[in-house]
Amino acid sequence: MGRVWSSVKNAGLDSHRLLIVQPVLPDLTATGKQLICTDSTGAGAGEIVYWVRGKEASFPFMPEEVPSDATIVGIVDEINLGIC
Repeated sequence: MGRVWSSVKNAGLDSHRLLIVQPVLPDLTATGKQLICTDSTGAGAGEIVYWVRGKEASFPFMPEEVPSDATIVGIVDEINLGIC
């Protein structure tokens, strides 16, 4: 959806991009609330991404300890719903 700009944030988030993510259904219609994720992939606005929540959200940045509870971990290249 877009980027978040923050002049004051936790020091562990310095140099990490924060993006606004909108969960979608398989037909790409929006569902649920938007959330803010750290980005470990270099994703951009308008791309379809995978994201994780919880402790696993900090794993892509190891050994650095990033205080994140939601992180983008992949960019989707193609969607195939198996509909003929």
